[in-house]
Amino acid sequence: MIITDVTTIKLHYTMDVAMADAIHYMPSRPTLLVQVHTDDGIVGLGEAAAYGGFLESTESLITGELRRTLVGQDPFRVERLWSMMAARSHQRGRRGMLMQAISGVDIALWDIIGQATRTPLYRLLGGYRDHLPVYASAGFYAAGKDAAGLAEEVGGYAERGFGCVKIKVGRQPDALLNPLHDMNASDYATVSFEEDVERVLAARAALGPRVKLAIDANNAWTPSLALKFMRAVEDQDIYWLEEPVGTEDIEGSALVAHRVATPVAGYETESALPGFRELISRRAVDIVQPDVIWSGGITETRRIAALAHAYGLPVIPHNFSSAVAAIANMHFIASIPNGSWLELDQNPNPLRSELFEEPLTVRADGTIALPELPGLGVKLNQAAVDRYRIEQHGP
Repeated sequence: MIITDVTTIKLHYTMDVAMADAIHYMPSRPTLLVQVHTDDGIVGLGEAAAYGGFLESTESLITGELRRTLVGQDPFRVERLWSMMAARSHQRGRRGMLMQAISGVDIALWDIIGQATRTPLYRLLGGYRDHLPVYASAGFYAAGKDAAGLAEEVGGYAERGFGCVKIKVGRQPDALLNPLHDMNASDYATVSFEEDVERVLAARAALGPRVKLAIDANNAWTPSLALKFMRAVEDQDIYWLEEPVGTEDIEGSALVAHRVATPVAGYETESALPGFRELISRRAVDIVQPDVIWSGGITETRRIAALAHAYGLPVIPHNFSSAVAAIANMHFIASIPNGSWLELDQNPNPLRSELFEEPLTVRADGTIALPELPGLGVKLNQAAVDRYRIEQHGP
């Protein structure tokens, strides 16, 4: 079997009401899918993260440089192909867009191997478990959504059986050095420090004591502000504090992690093994959060997970994109001994809810089962692809 082509599918969904986290304004949900074609008809499916830029930027890396490396190669040599892709483009950096581009291809290669061997990917990778607990990733800022609206929203997730809910914090324009000031729509749905504390209190009251509550600051704070906020909510039994400071501020993250009882989780915005090595070895995080569509695919993310395991740390991946990202992260989490929760975005997004012929479904007990079909075990819903497709792009 050899690789004959690498193509992409660009999808876009415009939201009825824009949402925001601490620093990012999100009026739409763009998605870049990757397909790796072989001479015996097997087509592998993956997704490349395209955060912080245009889909076309990452697409050009995939269909240009990476495609030239891959065509004519054996897809089973996935470790070798990963090294070739990374080495031949190493001057473009060991982080960021190159890792995102490699991620989409790498996931598709593993999907090919699973299909060819007629084995579900999570079992091919080790098969530690066959179902996962799911947490609701929600509680974003939006126009007209106050603390009461947030409480109503998260209370609904508890009623549906979710055992954990994560909400956003940190969209505070008065916070010193907040990157928000340089971002798009920096005045959209902002709150004061006190209002943000109220949001957490309202969410906790709505969830009750049995449902876990995590908070995510998306790199908005300095270490001192993160510590101040945690003192203000320390009696709310926060399950974890996610990305409290800038990704590069490893000392700052370690300071927060060492001074608060709440576990510090991160950093989705770190995109490869060398960065995670620093976060893990310097005890800057208590929970490790790579993402297979962002952190170099399944191949690199397994390396990150193994390092975390060596330090006795759990891995709870970031997962906030399409259904392809979700299923790829599911297989990865289920394959490792230190895997845990699956993040599942609850904001309106048909690229998550409609993209597969059989949608991913959370069971009444708040868990989700791994598919038993080969590879990723899913099939694209062509009607949904056609509905949200921007344009086709080949070699």
